[in-house]
Amino acid sequence: MQEASNETIGARIKRLRRERGLTQRELATSGISYAHISRIERGERTPSVKALRKIAAQLGVTASYLESGAAPAGDLLVLRLRDAELALRLSDDAAAVEADLRRLEADAAAAGEAVVAARATGLLGLAALRRGNHAAAVRLLERAAAAHTPAEHPDVFAALARSYVGVGRADDAVALLEDALQAVAGGDPVLAVRYATLLSYALSEAGDLQAAREAVAYALEHAHETEDRYTRVRMHWSNARLAAVAGDVREALASLDRAVTPLSATEDERQLGRAHLLWAETLTFDGRAGEALAHLKLAEQLLGRAPDAEDAYWHRTELARALAQLGRTRKAIRCAEEALALIGDTDPGERGAACLALGEAVAKEGDAERAAAVLRESLLLLEGQRLWREAAVAAALLAEVCDAAGRPEEAAELRRHRAESLEPRYRDASGRRLRLPAC
Repeated sequence: MQEASNETIGARIKRLRRERGLTQRELATSGISYAHISRIERGERTPSVKALRKIAAQLGVTASYLESGAAPAGDLLVLRLRDAELALRLSDDAAAVEADLRRLEADAAAAGEAVVAARATGLLGLAALRRGNHAAAVRLLERAAAAHTPAEHPDVFAALARSYVGVGRADDAVALLEDALQAVAGGDPVLAVRYATLLSYALSEAGDLQAAREAVAYALEHAHETEDRYTRVRMHWSNARLAAVAGDVREALASLDRAVTPLSATEDERQLGRAHLLWAETLTFDGRAGEALAHLKLAEQLLGRAPDAEDAYWHRTELARALAQLGRTRKAIRCAEEALALIGDTDPGERGAACLALGEAVAKEGDAERAAAVLRESLLLLEGQRLWREAAVAAALLAEVCDAAGRPEEAAELRRHRAESLEPRYRDASGRRLRLPAC
């Protein structure tokens, strides 16, 4: 950050505002109008201590830096942390950002700045999650979560829950989010709704749809307390996920439509891209691959040149499934193999889904032996992750392959297992006892 000892306070605020791409209106906050900021920048007004603190918070610096232009060591670490947070969101060079974060983590620890060090650790965890390395993300995010409260940094707790699911620890994700929801109950309703919807995701990943519905119902009871746009989006998204997993395609698509409308009015292209991925996934499970392709194309455009690893392999998996349904098997196989290469061994549930796509495409190519092997791996992984809907599809496909290979008894056993064990679990799942705060 530029040091300018001869800068006035107003000139310093103007420089920092421009560096961050903010207008005076965007910098304005409660009690400080854009006209007031304009007068401060022109040197016509001297900001009060209270105003200086508010403007500093908006700019991501300390009030002492705005006042003097010189930052003590602790303040410089905070400034480096702000720059690292921005770089993590915007930079395509993930390796360079992570290297900077590791240096920042070490420097903060050496300076005794435990809060900055913990936040740097959390950002490293978020970076690992973006790369799809759930095991590394868990190690880092657990350390960061131990140093934060759920109200302070919900991004850390949300990412840790997602990473738990990614390594097959959905029950740990549920416990983490139940604790977080208890911690924020009675406070910010936006946070309460956010944690309740995250809890519903984790419960659906754990195969417990009844409990997931209870979490969504809790969120609905609190959603009226806020007009936050993202709260409404999360509610519709959560309903869409639950309906899709339960096989209720009509409700899933209606909820996605309600989520996409307010998202389209924002600049959050990643979440909008993910909405189109879920839309495509829902359509392919309903046998509507042609419609799914349009959403997959939109998702690819919205996610950009450097999507998170999870988004990248989700997209390749769904594209493979849609292409396989349409009979474009060679491209489907390439897409499924690309998804598997991206996933590696980091996410057993997603690996099972990619194997399902590959197995379907290989079966249509006529390679029964390879299709059976891939679909068996898929079924094992999906059942292990309690992804009952996907497992039911894998069992049905594997039964067809067994029939074609002249193994009718094995096919009959697979169909019995699907009808008696897999389908009931996602269509009428029994629930656990949730730890929800009193309304």
